[in-house]
Amino acid sequence: MDGGTLNVIDIEATCWNGPVPKGMHNEVIEIGLCTIDLDRRERTGRHRILVRPERSRVSAFCTGLTGLTAEEVATGLAFADACALLEREHAAGTRVWASWGDYDRKQFERQCAQTGVRYPFGRRHVNAKAVHAESHGLSRRMGMAAALEHGGLPLEGRHHSGVDDAWNIAALILRLVDRGDWPA
Repeated sequence: MDGGTLNVIDIEATCWNGPVPKGMHNEVIEIGLCTIDLDRRERTGRHRILVRPERSRVSAFCTGLTGLTAEEVATGLAFADACALLEREHAAGTRVWASWGDYDRKQFERQCAQTGVRYPFGRRHVNAKAVHAESHGLSRRMGMAAALEHGGLPLEGRHHSGVDDAWNIAALILRLVDRGDWPA
């Protein structure tokens, strides 16, 4: 295992204002990844992987939320290729990874199962949202933007941009590391 490096993942997926339209599926369209060197306590990498949806389209609602257009994601990788890239270039199969909540992990599990694509991650996933709530003695888990505000940290970039959100989540994780509350 790559003990000193943590992958922080935040995805954006196709979405609609209301229920999923008939014949459509929620699909990953952006994978934001920030690496953290836990020993040096710093963010060391920032990566954006666009993913081309195959069983849905980017709605106007989705573009308004994420800033991603259908034309932009059409230039992305196929989901299978994006998963292979995570394994090959970001050691996803052996490196511990974290996300804000369980949505990202569950979406990868669901989409991999639905499409027959190999799940790119290893077994060790940390729900940073849960660790944050426990660290601060909160009865309710906060969204990422609220947690940044609670911690006096700026929201860098655009909220609901996978690459920017991964970067911001990494800042929150580093605060948890500094507090001694990040799981070893």
